[in-house]
Amino acid sequence: MSAAETHPTGPPASDRYDAVIVGGGHNGLVAAAYLARAGQSVLVLERLAGTGGAAVSTQAFAGIDARLSRYSYLVSLLPDKIVKDLGLDFAVRKRPVSSYTPVVRAGRPTGLLVGGEGTRDSFAALTGGDREYEAWQRFYGMTRRVAERVFPTLTEPLPDRGALRARVDDQEAWRTLFEEPIGAAVERTFQDDLVRGVVLTDALIGTFADAHDPSLIQNRCFLYHVIGGSTGDWDVPVGGMGALTDALAGAARAAGAEIRVLHEATRIDTDGTRAEVTVRSADAEHVVAARRVLVNASPQELSALLGEAPPAPAEGAQLKVNMLLTRLPKLRDRSVDPRGAFAGTFHVAEGYGQLADAYREASAGRLPAAPPSEIYCHSLTDPSILGPGLAARGYHTLTLFGLHAPARLFAEDNEAARTALLDATLAQLDAHLEEPLTDCLALDGDGRPCIEAKSPLDLERDLGLPGGHIFHGDLSFPYVTEASGRWGVETAHTNVLLCGAGAVRGGGVSGVPGHNAAMAALGH
Repeated sequence: MSAAETHPTGPPASDRYDAVIVGGGHNGLVAAAYLARAGQSVLVLERLAGTGGAAVSTQAFAGIDARLSRYSYLVSLLPDKIVKDLGLDFAVRKRPVSSYTPVVRAGRPTGLLVGGEGTRDSFAALTGGDREYEAWQRFYGMTRRVAERVFPTLTEPLPDRGALRARVDDQEAWRTLFEEPIGAAVERTFQDDLVRGVVLTDALIGTFADAHDPSLIQNRCFLYHVIGGSTGDWDVPVGGMGALTDALAGAARAAGAEIRVLHEATRIDTDGTRAEVTVRSADAEHVVAARRVLVNASPQELSALLGEAPPAPAEGAQLKVNMLLTRLPKLRDRSVDPRGAFAGTFHVAEGYGQLADAYREASAGRLPAAPPSEIYCHSLTDPSILGPGLAARGYHTLTLFGLHAPARLFAEDNEAARTALLDATLAQLDAHLEEPLTDCLALDGDGRPCIEAKSPLDLERDLGLPGGHIFHGDLSFPYVTEASGRWGVETAHTNVLLCGAGAVRGGGVSGVPGHNAAMAALGH
């Protein structure tokens, strides 16, 4: 039984707490565990029937014993410090391959395989020499040095811009990542269109932008994708993403925190010293007093709870697809084993020019003709998410994340647009397969294909993500600004803190906003 299934739904044990945490996603649970371990009385309020938010494992297909990471699916930004501080029984595994990107050149199916001993040879076979491989090594050597310097700061008070620049201590790296659009460095460093595209994708996951966007939102996205764990590696959560949030819920409860599911906070009143949270459950509405309130929700929801003007709207831009296969499909590129190609990130229609075309089409209000996406197979690295019968029969999960699919494209008819985009996305994948992917789909207990797709509007409905934005809004550079406060979690109210993905240094499965809000609440 998962931790989420054991949370009580009855009324809180008290009407007064040191801290009330609104939202039981992973960041809220991190904050709850830290505060409870510090001896504070803590109440976590979760409107859904279980904790975890987007970081959950779900039996997505009826009658099928497979627990998929339904929404968020890989781990990079979770600091070991949080795992150790809270004594979490949680682990990740390295993927044996970083990425595979298929392409047809001179009428021949080929591709780029990154990770392992064959990487240099794969670059040479694709590009005709060593130049791109050596440029790749230099570029990612630079990002790794930045990661080693910047990642440890995420659980410290925000440095100012000058201090962070001094810590990076590399003028070219600072210019590349913090000052000029990332497209300039990509074009300056690499010549091959496919290689350029593979590099750029890290700037576009969950971010709708062009490579040369002057706002640098693509740079901020790229930075967080290459600094995780001081290495930039993206790892597989053992047991699925729900294993993390179950461990966090267990740590919070063990420390004395109360968790109440099916309890929705509807209002926060505060004078800066004391606060009251109005709570609605199935059979009652009541008020809970708190010294502090930590909000593990979006900035939009925070404003609504406080009765204040909302921030600028957020807009998600992705298609999330979960699948269960009876077998991995064969590839047209026979030089690559499907088990290697799908174990890492399988890039589809993500050449540099293709990404630019897709962005222009979506910006003009059209579904991209060649939708870019990336895919990976969790069960190749961690078969524990499959029931023993499925694993023995060769079944596998497949997760697809589609880019450049802004919520505006789904506004008129969500179902029709989702279906059309899914069909076009799978067609792009099928172009590189020996057999249609749909021929490999398992059937659920009712005889339906095991595939589900979620648009930004679906994610807004299911999880409360504003506009379906997986980061709750544009990411921020990890340094202090006039509006950020000391920890990046502060609000206009002294005793109300934002501990969700919309905090500075939020986004992704990291626990960082939860940790930092707890530190701010404790006066560190």
